[in-house]
Amino acid sequence: MLDIQLCAASVFGDTLDGRNLSTAFEDGFRRHPSLSAGERAVVREICYEGLRSLGLLEAQLAKLLLTPVRHTGLRSLLLVALAQLQFTRAKPYAIVDHAVRAAERLGQPAARGLVNAVLRNFLRRQHDLRRDAWTTPEARLGFPAWWVQKLREQYPDDWEAIITTENLHPPMTLRVNRRRTTVPNYLDLLREARIDARHLGDMAVRIDPRPVAEVPGFADGLVSVQDAGAQWGARLLDVADGQRVLDACAAPGGKTGHLLELADLDLVSLDNDAGRLVRIRENLNRLGASATLTCADAGEPGTWWDGRPFQRILLDAPCSASGVARRHPDIRWNRRPSDLAKLAARQAALLDGVWQVLESSGKLLYATCSVFREENESIVEAFVARNPEARIAQFQPGAPEGGRIRPDDDSDGFFYALLEKR
Repeated sequence: MLDIQLCAASVFGDTLDGRNLSTAFEDGFRRHPSLSAGERAVVREICYEGLRSLGLLEAQLAKLLLTPVRHTGLRSLLLVALAQLQFTRAKPYAIVDHAVRAAERLGQPAARGLVNAVLRNFLRRQHDLRRDAWTTPEARLGFPAWWVQKLREQYPDDWEAIITTENLHPPMTLRVNRRRTTVPNYLDLLREARIDARHLGDMAVRIDPRPVAEVPGFADGLVSVQDAGAQWGARLLDVADGQRVLDACAAPGGKTGHLLELADLDLVSLDNDAGRLVRIRENLNRLGASATLTCADAGEPGTWWDGRPFQRILLDAPCSASGVARRHPDIRWNRRPSDLAKLAARQAALLDGVWQVLESSGKLLYATCSVFREENESIVEAFVARNPEARIAQFQPGAPEGGRIRPDDDSDGFFYALLEKR
């Protein structure tokens, strides 16, 4: 358990310093190469649960300390140990004992007594601490106060349901590859493997979470992992055989693969990160599909466009990712209100850029995984106002009302708007 705690504490510390959680995990596992696959899974569980409940953990720690702990590694270790004591089945005495030893490994031998006292004090007072710490929005709701306030303003009837959903474990949803099998046939395959499944509509099937290596047919391209809400992206673009299509900001390639499952396309998949393009290629190879991969900034077509217009464009714009906060619990703590304005400026620039390469009568689908209006309706309304040749097109029957998908038990949060060039 010692290395598990040290690794989790390093991941926690890196994340609270503003680093991406995925990158923090990679670095943490690199620092602790002896961890087994099972131990790495435990580290992930501690960090995910701890970050979802960070407001509560910090409130509890503040009540257990006379003065704040300034050593970031030691503070992260205490938060990790508090998370273990509340969210795992590990023996309390083992958690405390290993945390004391971990303090010494962190170069803080003088803090051994502090760690022991804080954690044993928590065990004695945990009933009261769990009750009394729920005094701030961060502790009670698991989100920063500004985030909660924005949801209350923009979703006056639904904000509590959104918060509750974003604090749950995310579902695992598969997209059945219609070029290789059918939903009924794949459900039969799951039954043979004794895996419970539920059809969510179209090609989406939900199963209990598991490593992709244990998903029947994944390696053979029968299915891909993709949230049910995300699967609307390719469907709403209204593609047809023979069209020239651009998937801007395409990594990791889920929507690229989906588009190629829907029609035979001349598809250009664009991303400004060469490393992320590798993931797109791997996904396409698994699906037996192909596209032209280009490393470039979609907002600067002069650097990559060959002059041939596109009939369809999918712009899955970088955003706050506020609609997928349950999958990325670091986002809620590392985002700032000022980030929304910066992201909105980037989204508007990308929209202006790719609009230039869309042919007349062509369609562009603007998409985000955000629930905030500043990145969604406001961006689209402002774009249409400054582009007389743009109009908002109607979605197909059955599409999400208003283009919004609110986070719920079966789906993350998304926004879609279909624009047509007249």
